[in-house]
Amino acid sequence: MMNNKNEPDLTVNIGKIELKNPVMTASGTFGYAEEFEPLIDLNRLGAIIVKGLSLHPEKGNPPPRIVETPCGMLNAIGLENIGIDQFQKEKLPFLKSISTPIIVNIFGKSIEGYADLAGRIDGVEEISGIEVNISCPNISAGGMAFGIDPQTAYDVVQAVRDRTTKLLIVKLSPNVTDIVKIAKKVEEAGADALSLINTITGMAVDVETRTPKLANVTGGLSGPAIRPVALRMVWQVVRNVAIPVVGVGGIITANDALEFLITGARAVQVGTANFINPRATMDIIGGITDFLKKRNIEKVTDIIGTLKVSTSQ
Repeated sequence: MMNNKNEPDLTVNIGKIELKNPVMTASGTFGYAEEFEPLIDLNRLGAIIVKGLSLHPEKGNPPPRIVETPCGMLNAIGLENIGIDQFQKEKLPFLKSISTPIIVNIFGKSIEGYADLAGRIDGVEEISGIEVNISCPNISAGGMAFGIDPQTAYDVVQAVRDRTTKLLIVKLSPNVTDIVKIAKKVEEAGADALSLINTITGMAVDVETRTPKLANVTGGLSGPAIRPVALRMVWQVVRNVAIPVVGVGGIITANDALEFLITGARAVQVGTANFINPRATMDIIGGITDFLKKRNIEKVTDIIGTLKVSTSQ
């Protein structure tokens, strides 16, 4: 057991990367990290996942693009981003100054687009890993998301794996019938870890104008409203894959994060909470530390996957 005078060990490993703690930022909710520098100590984070990048700049969807909902928000940003060239020129110099591992979230409109972008990033020493967003529309397949079909998901991940030796995390879509089937196929294709879940598709209507509140009609639901779904999917997946799982979805407090860790996630990502409380990640790291200290638990890894369920489940 831990000496009460000592701090608990929060380090965890995700593939080849050691994180100083299991708290990561979720892509799309933390910008390129520099925006949060005046508010938190970026060097205290486990990892930073920057806003999703594509080979070329994307304008995204027209406004309105965000709608508040009970216990969450809908967004239809449309993956607006500056593209890899501008990222390397304008954002990477600041990110180099941070000791926290930097992970780049990527998306593409084709399998070749994903692979080419991964190849570009593979040569950037300061980037520790790649998170592949397979919840994007597959233009070549009539608008179907890559991550909905097991074989297509496999093909994307395999193509990316062939182009990079960096840590490869694959972010799974919850908008599927069987997430375990997708997870196992992605693991087979060479993923080092999985992050789940991405947003759940939803919509909202203005009853006065009888029009959608989002210009895109539908958007991605995030926030506490989706946490029970995310937790259930993490529980299902961790029992069926051998690679680490990162829990994402509605994590606001340390208690929320602990639920995911106890269920089997090796780390968590904090997303929508950053909009509500820019110091959410710091509060969660502190809360996990306090939880372990009060119970005299030496290492955070001692609680990972300790969920008690009956053998029939």
